[in-house]
Formats: sequence, C-alpha cells, structure tokens
Amino acid sequence: MSKPMERPDIECPEPSGCPAPTGESGDPPADPFADRTRLTDPRALRAYAHPTRMALVGLLRNEGPLTATRAAALTGESVASCSYHLRMLAKYDLVQQAEGGRGREKPWRATTQFTDWPSHSDDPAVVDASAALNIAVAENYYAKMTRALERRHTLPRAWQEAEQFGDVSLYLTADELTELDDRVTELLAPYLSRQSDPASRPADARPVSYLRVAFVRHGGTTDAVSPDPGECSSPGPGEAGRPGSREVFPPESREVGSTGSGESAS
Repeated sequence: MSKPMERPDIECPEPSGCPAPTGESGDPPADPFADRTRLTDPRALRAYAHPTRMALVGLLRNEGPLTATRAAALTGESVASCSYHLRMLAKYDLVQQAEGGRGREKPWRATTQFTDWPSHSDDPAVVDASAALNIAVAENYYAKMTRALERRHTLPRAWQEAEQFGDVSLYLTADELTELDDRVTELLAPYLSRQSDPASRPADARPVSYLRVAFVRHGGTTDAVSPDPGECSSPGPGEAGRPGSREVFPPESREVGSTGSGESAS
C-alpha cells in the first residue's frame, strides 16, 4: 500500500481562531464545511453515538434520499429498526422526511453534509457525551478501515498504490497544528462539491474516505518507551522515498456500510 495515510465519511472542522486564509479578492474564502449540523445537547450527542444511526446519516449524505425499506437493504438492519433510528435522528435535526411516499415508503434525507460537536466545553455533561461520541466515531473509522484493508486486494493496481495507510510523529505547537489543519482543508475544498454534484465527478472517480486524525500523545510508559514508529506500507514502483501518509476509505464520519458520514469534533 503505497504512500500510506470516509465522512461522512470525514470529515468537517469548524473554523478556528487562527487568521483565515484569503482568496484572490482578499476576502476570506467560503467555508467548504459550512453545510453542517452542530450538536451541543448532551442528549443529541449520546443519541448520535450509535453505529446504525451514523451509518444511516452517512448513507443519506452519500446516496441521497432513501426509504426505511431501502436503508434496511443497504445496512442489513430491519425496516422497523431503520424507521426507529431515522425518527431518532430527525428528533435532533440530522435527517428529515423528503417529498413523496407514505409510511415506511416515505423517503428520508440528510439535513446537512457534515456533523460536528464541541472539542472543549465547561459543561461536564457535554464533555462526557462528546467523549462517548468521539470513541464511537473512532470505532466506526476502525471498522470501516479494517473492511477496506481486507478487500484491498480486489482493487485495480492503480488504486492499491494510491491508497494511503501510515502515520508520522511531529512536534507542533497548538497554533501550528491548527494551521496545518487549515491547509489540509484548503487542499480538500476543491473536491467537496463532487459529493452533491455527480456530473462534476471524473468518469474514473470512486468514493474515497479520507481520515483526518491528529492528537497529542499523553505521557506514560507506553509512549515513553515506544514512540510512534512512523510506519507506512511499502511504496509502489517508482515511489521509493515517498513519506507515509495517513488514511483510507468513504463517511463515514463523516461510510457506514461504506459511506462517509462527515464527522468531526471541533
């Protein structure tokens, strides 16, 4: 897997307090992740920390409006289960009913393309609920990435060499990490419109999940003795010396089933 390195199903950082990059006119560029739902109620955070609900949101964002019956066929859940979870998601404005159909045959659609929630709060209830959701999303990422790796051998060689899986340790200040995230956002921005505009996708484009994960390594025996090795898969032909990167797949979030749900704490 060359140059090692799904939201949603990724996914959707909120603008930071750092100076925003400017466009050619000198004005701040439009936020490419502006179409997002912000969860701040602990009840909403805990309600969303459910694999089936994240999967349903990811499907609706990637596939468009779906009925509970169709969602059940794609997720492997029962129609009754999908109907229940869709109603719970609607309670917190993550999905809503679309036009047409009746009963379980009435389609549902995602209200936005991305979801985010607080990375910091003075409210202990929000802190606990956000932590639970972060862990649920991380477990979802792991499950999807594992499935992608198990099926990787079925991809054409070009895609196998293009996928990314690896890590690197960096010494950064908080401001530098924020700036790095802003720069990555700028690189991703030109491709985001393809999510909602199929006509803009190249003929050979495929849904790809691109994970964005960066965290401070806390002190402890494990980190002190075994620092991140900076691992990456073997480079493909002509790729010697290319640094490893970090990610793989399609929201996930920010995926699910294989659809990204577009998630992020910010």
